Amino acid sequence: MDPPLFLAPMAGVTDRDFRLIVRRIGGVGMVAMEFLSSKLLVAGDERITGLMHFEEEERPLAIQVYGGDAATIAEAARIVEETGADVVDVNMGCPANKVLKGCAGAALMGDIALARRIVRDVVRAVSIPVTVKFRTGLDERRRNHLELGRICQGEGAAAVAMHGRTARQMFRGEADWSEIARLKQALAIPVIGNGDVKTAGDAVAMLRETGCDGVMVGRGATRDPWIFRQIAARLSGGRVPEPTLADRRELILGHFRTVVAREPEVRALHKLRKFTNWYSQGLPGGQTLRRRIQGLPDPPAFFAAWEEHFAGLELERAA
Repeated sequence: MDPPLFLAPMAGVTDRDFRLIVRRIGGVGMVAMEFLSSKLLVAGDERITGLMHFEEEERPLAIQVYGGDAATIAEAARIVEETGADVVDVNMGCPANKVLKGCAGAALMGDIALARRIVRDVVRAVSIPVTVKFRTGLDERRRNHLELGRICQGEGAAAVAMHGRTARQMFRGEADWSEIARLKQALAIPVIGNGDVKTAGDAVAMLRETGCDGVMVGRGATRDPWIFRQIAARLSGGRVPEPTLADRRELILGHFRTVVAREPEVRALHKLRKFTNWYSQGLPGGQTLRRRIQGLPDPPAFFAAWEEHFAGLELERAA
């Protein structure tokens, strides 16, 4: 993958609109769809199948599935391949309680035998590359990422990605990049590092310190969709372009207009608030804007608040 940069799958975030934003800015090697329940996918749930639509310009694209039954995940992987995805990714790292309760996501790190069956069955079920994403373990006492990595390699996975935290940590504390380095030393297949990559400098540091083959960015991309272009520039030795205020205004308001056009009003307003919480990070007056939008009743009021905020920033810059 050139550049070796990956947009992480994130539920409710990496939908088609956001994937296209990141792809069109440039620099990303592969984008990933928000992760999907294998059980609902196999059952033909309309909400899940509706999420699977993607544009050709998004390629290469990975679709991630999760679940606790090997046969069901294998069947879901076949559907993913039929849909035309370039890679099927198996989620063994999600720490959310609703996923863990179904013996899925990071819970599979507590059942290595089942994890092995899942990787083996998915690899046998499809002809496209299979990757697996996991964490360092369930908690500090049960760090078994090296064992799981070797299993993935032995059962035919094309690559693995690891977030440098335990499931118990969720997103608290700091990601332990030294464990990513240990995993890379233990495996012959590519290892993609994930966790605490907030800037282009962080990505370069991760590659240098761990020796990993690629960098996956999740939350860092929600705050700064330009991060992949900036990382790619750093890796090639070029100038790192900073988005202008006009760039930010065009991207944010353009994204929000697309959301409002696609979604029912209640769901659209929820997404607008969620993305505002991310997009406003680092903007002058961002905290004030975040407080203001919480009480807004509808999308028109929401757009007016953003337009007013950008107008104020332009006046400050001119002054």
